[in-house]
Amino acid sequence: LSSLLNYPATGQAAKSARTVVITGVPDGLLHNDVMTDILTIHFQMSKNNGGDVEDVAYPTDKKGVAYVTFEDPKVLESVLKKDEHRLEDKRLSRYYPLKVFSSVTSVLNMSVFKEQFVLEDLIQEIKKSTDLTFGPLQSNGHISVQGSFPDVKLLRDFLLLKAKSLSEKDKREEGQHGLTTEMSNFVHDVEKQVVVLDTDIYHYMKSFFPGTFVVNDDTVISDITDGDVTTLYIENAGSRSDAGQALRVKEKIENRSIKLHKTLCKERIDFKGHTRDDKQRYRRACESVKPHYPNVLIIYYNTHIDVIGYSSKVFEFTKEVSNKIQSLFRSG
Repeated sequence: LSSLLNYPATGQAAKSARTVVITGVPDGLLHNDVMTDILTIHFQMSKNNGGDVEDVAYPTDKKGVAYVTFEDPKVLESVLKKDEHRLEDKRLSRYYPLKVFSSVTSVLNMSVFKEQFVLEDLIQEIKKSTDLTFGPLQSNGHISVQGSFPDVKLLRDFLLLKAKSLSEKDKREEGQHGLTTEMSNFVHDVEKQVVVLDTDIYHYMKSFFPGTFVVNDDTVISDITDGDVTTLYIENAGSRSDAGQALRVKEKIENRSIKLHKTLCKERIDFKGHTRDDKQRYRRACESVKPHYPNVLIIYYNTHIDVIGYSSKVFEFTKEVSNKIQSLFRSG
């Protein structure tokens, strides 16, 4: 199942790390160029925690949705922290509340469904149930998707559970016509106490928000990690336990995950082409810099190092590690 959805590694200059998704943009009131100008002004204003805007993508293929890219990732963090965004301008008759989310671009591998569905029809059904933007379907079954972290996570959770269901019941006939209703039921299903998390987010939550997983003796949490995806199973331990306890735990975990999805990013230090001594230098550099960045999570692998945290801190951390590495190579 880990191949179903892939989050590309975020580089220091990755555009997605500096882009927010805007929903609630008033549609059809003004010329598109005028609305783009209004959005640019809004997100440049200091009262809106804004800063220099690199690009505004509007209109998009989704009504009322725009993408705003900032020059500095620190501005993105600041914009996301503002509780309320009101789009106000003398060219508008009133203000319009906006919702702002961090943007992510991912690749869906839909080939796992090709034996049960016509992929083009499946994707058209999914589009009816989400505000995400989809690229063209590739011949290998891959399709790019862009949108807010919560929307991408919701779609991923749905598809992962659906893929698991199909793999367990591959002899059952699956109809295409009910997919939209099925996804709607999934969104509102309070009986399933299963949470599907990005593995990086799960590690970060365990390291910095361990209280999220603290439960009483009547509730048990188990986890299964499969590559980029970690599935949590939340169960009541006994018949006398509170029937709603597992659901409340699930909601607490999901709420924390969504908040982190909006603000965290990952930088990968790749060891490809490096010797064993080089890898040790990288590890020493990370360990020497880490005390200055208490909220950055470092995960060491044989092939790479993952750096996870708030985008500006990750940027500063990796830059400092790079400088340290250059110093170590010169001295070594």
